[in-house]
Amino acid sequence: MTVTTETARPGRAPTLKGRWIDDWRPEDPEFWAAGGARTARRNLLFSIFSEHIGFSVWTLWSVIVLFLGPAYGIDPAGKFTLTAVPALIGSALRIPYTFAVARFGGRNWTVFSAALLLVPAVLAAFLIEPGVSFTTLLVLSAVAGVGGGNFASSMSNINAFYPQRLKGWALGINAGGGNLGVAVVQVVGLLVLATAGKDHPGLVAGVYIPLIVLAALGSALYMDNLAQARNDRRAMRDVCRDAHTWIMSVLYIGTFGSFIGFGFAFGQVLQVQFKAEFDTPIKAAYLTFLGPLLGSLIRPAGGRLADRVGGAKVTFWTFVAMAASAGLVLAASQSRSLALFLAGFVLLFAFSGVGNGSTYKMIPAIFRAKAQLGVANGGDPVAAEHEARRLAGALIGIAGAVGAFGGVLVNIAFRQSFLTYGTGDGAYIAFIAFYGLCCVLTWLVYLRIRPGKPAGV
Repeated sequence: MTVTTETARPGRAPTLKGRWIDDWRPEDPEFWAAGGARTARRNLLFSIFSEHIGFSVWTLWSVIVLFLGPAYGIDPAGKFTLTAVPALIGSALRIPYTFAVARFGGRNWTVFSAALLLVPAVLAAFLIEPGVSFTTLLVLSAVAGVGGGNFASSMSNINAFYPQRLKGWALGINAGGGNLGVAVVQVVGLLVLATAGKDHPGLVAGVYIPLIVLAALGSALYMDNLAQARNDRRAMRDVCRDAHTWIMSVLYIGTFGSFIGFGFAFGQVLQVQFKAEFDTPIKAAYLTFLGPLLGSLIRPAGGRLADRVGGAKVTFWTFVAMAASAGLVLAASQSRSLALFLAGFVLLFAFSGVGNGSTYKMIPAIFRAKAQLGVANGGDPVAAEHEARRLAGALIGIAGAVGAFGGVLVNIAFRQSFLTYGTGDGAYIAFIAFYGLCCVLTWLVYLRIRPGKPAGV
């Protein structure tokens, strides 16, 4: 394993300054045991921390809207808009963030993207106060969307570090640690409400300023760039031609889109649908972190289970469970049962976390199956492995972006349902129908015995 600080390669411009690993062979057992595993774990650790802070900043407005009382003059529809905007910006940024790893290197981009989080944190810390215009709040919430891009670059980077047999676990740990940021920022909001009160929303953002600095410094000092990850920039274009790209993106809308969408919206749903029980922000904040916490913690288990029994099987049964959980929420909404409502939502968060892990295991497995088929037909094993990693990394970025857009759709569904019916029932019915569609899609493409079915997915 060769590490360089600055290299000039024939036919290429000099690389950027930084820590570069020129020789990386994770599928080689001797290489992995001789130091590869240790290097991968170190990069995974600091990737998780940076991504965690990114998720917290991205979902910051799921907490801040709880502070926006009558003095701000914003109705529930306006608050759903304030949470939909960062979800939209974050999903759009995941495409260029995936490109950035190949262009600048995983370590270098992690340092930059972590430092960039200072912009939304500082702005929110000092500009949110009664009397501020809704337009200003909309801009501030949009800027927080930069935190949503960190996930795509982090996952693409870590995917390159780990061997196929450990990808489900590694990607699940990386994503789960990042997803925890959704729960942690809500706990921070709860602590601010309990100590400083509802008049200081800027404190929630202020807490993250020193943590952002630590994330950027840690990434600069302890992470590495992989020279082989600087692939040709046509990977995104090439993978867009593959039907599996769009199938997996739809499935990821169902898993991650649900997780992040519910993470943004859950506190507001409680306050609107059970107004009497949650008449103050702190009452809602006591519960909003539980679902994201469970969904984040269980994501690595979904990846590990997918490693053992197959990602497609886990994903299929996850959507069955999510449809049943959404049915429970619908029944609870119609019967006005808060206990049943909370139970259904917690299950939705948990199963979406399992599905997040299993769908991301499926992505490299699909291209691994194609590579093995190519080798069986006389192809070069090394070239096939490289191509599989190249396309899997690109698809992780696309699926992450499309899946995150699902968070926007969840908030729009809730907004429209409450405006039209006064309850979230219309949204719950839409969720059930979509999870049913995902079940059918998973079975038809990845589980049904047929010619051309990808093996081992």
